[in-house]
Amino acid sequence: MPHAPRKIIIDTDPGQDDAFAILLALASPEDVEVLGIVAVAGNVPLALTQKNTRMICELAGRPATRVFAGSDRPLKRKLVTAEHVHGKTGLDGPVLPDPVMPLQDQHGVDFIIETLRREPAHSVTLCPLGPLTNIAQAFMQAPDVVGRVQQIVLMGGAYFEVGNITPAAEFNIYVDPEAAEIVFKSGVPLVVMPLDVTHKVLTTRARVEAFRGLGSEVGRVAAEWADFFERFDMEKYGSDGGPLHDPTVVAYLIRPDLFKGRHINVEIETGSELTLGMTVADWWGVSGRAVNAFFVGDVDAQGFFDLLTERLARL
Repeated sequence: MPHAPRKIIIDTDPGQDDAFAILLALASPEDVEVLGIVAVAGNVPLALTQKNTRMICELAGRPATRVFAGSDRPLKRKLVTAEHVHGKTGLDGPVLPDPVMPLQDQHGVDFIIETLRREPAHSVTLCPLGPLTNIAQAFMQAPDVVGRVQQIVLMGGAYFEVGNITPAAEFNIYVDPEAAEIVFKSGVPLVVMPLDVTHKVLTTRARVEAFRGLGSEVGRVAAEWADFFERFDMEKYGSDGGPLHDPTVVAYLIRPDLFKGRHINVEIETGSELTLGMTVADWWGVSGRAVNAFFVGDVDAQGFFDLLTERLARL
């Protein structure tokens, strides 16, 4: 039984793994309708994330995609970036031409608010792949839109895998913990892709060669991104490849059956110097706090890569 594609807004800070998520979404129009893509400062500053987003859309052959620039810094903190992982451009690896498609004039936060007001209630899913600054800003500026969101499916946090930017915190949440707290307390149905699941989708040699074997420009670039991106994590974790964090968000919208998790309470630490940005996930149900998130813990990794490769082949 065919179903109407889910309307989504992607909020992103590309990042090689963000690029895979955007390509997967743009390659899957029968599953997701990308209403727009909003850039946020995160892996690299906003000037680069908005440019990288447009480069990815052009690589996908989708230059009509509407791309917006959102917040250039966290709500209350100085921006922390991750050039050490993604390279100085955020998309190091293959050399891509500068984008010619325009950046929209409207501020990304205003686009999120306007879209949620315009579309029918509970018909738009937000897909944050970076720090949650833009989503929190929208919720603070326009409290009326919070109850109109269908779902937020986000990449962020960690519990059993603990932190990747500090011992306790995952990068996206750490960069803007105050924004994360607003989102996690918003009452919107949340699906969380933490490091616990993303560290199970590793770019092994065979999986990277499957991208390269597509014989297309997208396949070549995807393989080179994976080669660049994984060098950091392989060295750090001693793993077979690098985790492709962000495309798990889009894969979940297309094939939720690939993922397993629990409905639990997740709180964000904003006060402690030691554990700032930690996602305190009550996996064992010991706190008595109200459930607010579906926290994903497992994935069919090969099924995920099969889906990703099959969809990249379309571009």
